[in-house]
Amino acid sequence: MTTTVPLLSVSDGVATIRLARPDAGNAVDLPTAIALRDAVGAIASAAPHVHIVVLRAAGRLFCAGGDVRAMAAAPERRAFVAELAGVLHAALDALRALPVPVVAVVQGAAAGAGVGLVLASDIVLAADHATFVAAYPGVGLSPDCGVSALLPGAVGARRAALFLLTGTPIDAATALDWGLVSEVCTAEDLDARAGEVVAAIAALPREAVGETARLLRLAGERPYAVQLADEAATIARLAAGAEAGALLAAFAAPARPHDRPTPGDTP
Repeated sequence: MTTTVPLLSVSDGVATIRLARPDAGNAVDLPTAIALRDAVGAIASAAPHVHIVVLRAAGRLFCAGGDVRAMAAAPERRAFVAELAGVLHAALDALRALPVPVVAVVQGAAAGAGVGLVLASDIVLAADHATFVAAYPGVGLSPDCGVSALLPGAVGARRAALFLLTGTPIDAATALDWGLVSEVCTAEDLDARAGEVVAAIAALPREAVGETARLLRLAGERPYAVQLADEAATIARLAAGAEAGALLAAFAAPARPHDRPTPGDTP
C-alpha cells in the first residue's frame, strides 16, 4: 500500500497538518509518524508566524490508529512498535508544547492513535457521524499516544476505564456528553464551523490565546498553587507587552461624546 505522509501548509497564520493516507484510513505507519513529528517541528520553528494549528485528515476517516498491518509484517515487532510509538510520542509532546492553540477537525472514525491526536488538541470539532474507539484491546495492545495519560482528565476515570477496557466505540453525541469533543455538527457544516472557530481564535491576540492554551494544558498536571503562580507571572508579563498595553488603554479610555448613548438608544 502506498504511504502518503502528512501534508503541512501555512496560510495567514494558520498551520494545517493533514493526514493523507485515505486508502489506509489514515493509519499511522513509521513514515507518517516521522512526517508528523517533522511537521510539528517546522511549526515550532515558525512559531512567531503561526497563530493556530489545525489537525485534519483526508478521506472518510480521521485516523484508524497505528498501522496494524505494518506491525504484523515487522520482522522484529517489539523494536518496530517501540520505534513507532517513540516517534509518535515525540510528535505529540511537541504538539502540546506549541505556544498556540490546536484544533482537531474529526470526520469518520478516530481509533487508537487517532484518539491520542484528539486528546492532544485544545478544541475538537466532530461531525455527527464521527466515532471514537480505543481499538487497542482488539489487537492485544495497551494504550499509547498519551491516551492513558489524558483520557481520564477529559472524560473521568470511570468512563476512561469503560472506554479502554471494553474497546466499545462511542458515537459523536456520547463523545460530546463525556467531554471528549468540544462540539458536534453535521458533516455538511463541519468545514464551515471549523472556519468560524479558527477565525475567532485568529482574531484575538496571538500570545494571549497561546498562553491560555498552555495554562489549560498544564492545569491538571500540577498543584493549584503552582498553577496560580504561573497565572500571575504570565498575566503580568502579557500586561507589560505592547499589544496588551494598547488594548488595555483603549478599553480604559473615556468615552468620546459621540460614543455616549443618547436617550432612546437601546442598551
